[in-house]
Amino acid sequence: MRQLALGISPPPDPSFDNFVIGASGELVARLRELADGRLAESIFYLWGAPGSGRSHLLAAAARAATRPLVVADDVERLDEAQQRALFNRINEARESDGAVLAAGNAPPAQLPLREDLRSRLAWGLVYHLKPLTDAERARYLRSEAERRGMRLGDEVVRYLLNHVRRDLPSLGAILDRLDRLSLEQQRPVTLPLVREALKAAAR
Repeated sequence: MRQLALGISPPPDPSFDNFVIGASGELVARLRELADGRLAESIFYLWGAPGSGRSHLLAAAARAATRPLVVADDVERLDEAQQRALFNRINEARESDGAVLAAGNAPPAQLPLREDLRSRLAWGLVYHLKPLTDAERARYLRSEAERRGMRLGDEVVRYLLNHVRRDLPSLGAILDRLDRLSLEQQRPVTLPLVREALKAAAR
C-alpha cells in the first residue's frame, strides 16, 4: 500500500553549526568573528565552485550578525549599477563599524567586474572555499539521512557518490527524493530503491 509522504523533514535554516566545514575551518572561524564584530577587517570575500556552500555561509553570517553587514552573493553576475553600489558599500564599511561580506565563483582578480571593485574586494580577507573530500561527503549523506530518520548503508553511500552530482545541494535533493519514496512505499533505503529514485528523476 502506498502512503502519502508529507513534508516532515524540512531543511534546517543555514547556520554555522550545520555547515559541513571540511578543510575550510579557518574560513568559518574568521566568518564567525566577522558576524559577531570580533574581526578587525571589514571586507571579507570568499569564493568557490557552485554548490560549494557559499550561499549557505552568507546566509549563516547574515543570521548571526551583531553588526551592520552588507551581503553580496554571486558578485560575478552584478550589473553596472549593482557593482557601483557594492563599491560604495565597501568604502562606507571601511569608515564605519559595518562590514561587507561578498562571494563569487573566482578570486577577485579573475572576476568580470570593474577594476576598482576587484581591487576593493581583494583589500580585505579572501578565502577559497575548498571542495569536500569523498569521506566528508559520505559523512554529510549519513548525517542528513539520520536527520530525516533514514539509515544509509555503506553500499548506498558509495553508489550515490558515484552516480549523482556530488555538490551538497544535489546530494540533499536526492535524499529528499529517497525519503519521500521510502515513506510512500514503506521500504527501507536500499540499492533497488535508490536505482528506482534515480531512474524516476531522469525521466
